[in-house]
Amino acid sequence: MADVARAAGVSGQTVSRVANGHSNVDDETRARVLAAMQQLGYRPNSAARALRSGRFRSIGVIMFTLSTVGNMRTLEGIAVAAAAAGYSITLMPVANKTQADVSVAFSKLSEQTVDGVIIVIEAHLINEVDFELPSGLPVVVVDSTARERFPVIDTDQDQGARLATEHLLGLGHETVWHISGPAESYSAERRRQAWEATLREHGAEVPAALWGDWSTDSGYEAGLELARNPAVTAVFAANDQMALGVLRAMHELGRVVPDEVSIVGFDDMDESSSFWPPLTTVHQFFGTVGSKSVEALLEQVEGGTIPTDLTVGTELVVRQSTAAAKR
Repeated sequence: MADVARAAGVSGQTVSRVANGHSNVDDETRARVLAAMQQLGYRPNSAARALRSGRFRSIGVIMFTLSTVGNMRTLEGIAVAAAAAGYSITLMPVANKTQADVSVAFSKLSEQTVDGVIIVIEAHLINEVDFELPSGLPVVVVDSTARERFPVIDTDQDQGARLATEHLLGLGHETVWHISGPAESYSAERRRQAWEATLREHGAEVPAALWGDWSTDSGYEAGLELARNPAVTAVFAANDQMALGVLRAMHELGRVVPDEVSIVGFDDMDESSSFWPPLTTVHQFFGTVGSKSVEALLEQVEGGTIPTDLTVGTELVVRQSTAAAKR
């Protein structure tokens, strides 16, 4: 740092300000310091800074799966928000939703000197009686229930399912069939419960839910069953990929969408507007969920107080896969 200061003709404190990204350095001086850093091959010593400040400027992320649209968009939101705050992220995928695997991931992140951990595990694991997270690091849980000592960031699953179900009932459909996500999924259960409650509140019949695993294939299999039932005029699938499978099944068995059957999905994945017909769906603000999780974690790192429940609203996006029921 002293070499850089001499080369740039500034004080060591000014070099420190530039190295740490502080804004109280004019542009000309900053450019001169950065040029000297590059010329001399200077890199700030993050380990030394961590010892001095007690901060590593790093966030650990534990995630169960990278295959879902929601998780990938949430991870992107976390990465963007962390970078904007001057933090890096360390991703730790977990193969199995068990106490042991999550504890091992948590321990590894502790060894890699992170300031806190964001857990994105779409399951009931966090609520299990025998599950405990190791202490010593701030934690935020995304998209799951959690004990009160953990801040929870989640999409308003109830609101989204109600918007989808009420949209179809408002179009004159007597009831709405539902394809749920897997039983162990917290999000799927919340959507299924809200769908059922909405039908009951409107005095509509509640058909038995069909079950999928978030995949297009599972939506297709459930769609074949629904397509063969002439009473089915409206379907709410718990995600867009299963809704795509339903569309395929309806097309193959000659049920015209939306003239005979209306279909609503959940997620608003990028491709949903290019389905045929374009899919009516519930938009989730995954980027907002990711950024809020970083904000909540850094509040803990800084020693602030934060609420234990931070919910992000949803929005119904109406496209051409839904239409008024025929009398």
